[in-house]
Amino acid sequence: MEDIDGLAQLIAQIKQRESERDASRRELQLGEFLVEGWRVPADRIAALRSLSRTEVAVMRFLGWGRANKDIASLLNIHENTVRTHLNNAIGKLDVDGSRGLACLAGLLFHPVE
Repeated sequence: MEDIDGLAQLIAQIKQRESERDASRRELQLGEFLVEGWRVPADRIAALRSLSRTEVAVMRFLGWGRANKDIASLLNIHENTVRTHLNNAIGKLDVDGSRGLACLAGLLFHPVE
């Protein structure tokens, strides 16, 4: 019986340390924005760091559900430039088109309440 209790304690300690490690995972600086560490897929960190400031800004607005025209107005750039930044981000992040980019942008930037 002591072995079972000892094993249960060990499992509880391991879970505690894993949750502390995940909770303390540092934030990721993307452009001029900080993204909470738990939101960032580990396999995308290097690719996300390769994005330009404007690509990240465009992705942030995309994650908030903004349309290309709105993003262009907010960033004071042309709508075609927004499309170019989105296409560059799709290529750098190796996601499956604009839907994949929108999903990743939502994961990174959409407010969680």
